[in-house]
Amino acid sequence: MHIGLIGGIGVAATVVYYQRLTAAAAARGVSRLELTIAHGEIQELIRNNLADLRAEQAQAFLPLATRLKDAGCDCLALTSLGAHFCLAELAALSPLPIVSAVAPLDAYFVERGIKRIGLLGTRVVMRTRLYGQLGHTDAIALDDEIEILGQTYQDVAVAGTCSAAQRERFLDAGRRMTAAGADAIVLAGTDLNLAFDGQDPGYTVIDALDVHVGVLADLAAGRKSLAEVAS
Repeated sequence: MHIGLIGGIGVAATVVYYQRLTAAAAARGVSRLELTIAHGEIQELIRNNLADLRAEQAQAFLPLATRLKDAGCDCLALTSLGAHFCLAELAALSPLPIVSAVAPLDAYFVERGIKRIGLLGTRVVMRTRLYGQLGHTDAIALDDEIEILGQTYQDVAVAGTCSAAQRERFLDAGRRMTAAGADAIVLAGTDLNLAFDGQDPGYTVIDALDVHVGVLADLAAGRKSLAEVAS
């Protein structure tokens, strides 16, 4: 299974996808991972995401999807949960099936008995509660702070680094959502590893990136078929 990634959205997230996917595939016994990455433009994604220009962003991704198809990929994945705001529009155009990062999350939470999650990520991810795609899991966010948390996340994603003050803002948001009844805090932004890696915040943290990578690694290892996981 030749996996294609649309990366660059942002760069730090793409690097983590590459690191974790290669490790997960190796852990599943994949001796030679077939993987191609096409570079997308994060500023274009930010503009279209904030303006809810789904069709425009899907058109922006289409040449990258075509490039991955031409490179021999069997499927593609977006290395940004924020980019999933145009997933339906892109799926209608894409020459390759798309492996969503959002779709596997609900089942993951149910399997682990997690009934309520707190969300950190882009403004749209937090405001829409993961695009309204959680059918069995309750989701909360700090609604009065979505703008500041979303801007902080955007700044981190663009810079590819996280300051101590930015990290503390995210950690504190997680503490308050846990106090409000969240069973776990979900890093629903693929650059949030910059804030949470190596930290012990005192509450359960689930990185949505790891769930997505697990699905992609299962595909690479032949443990799952595209019919099971692709849009």
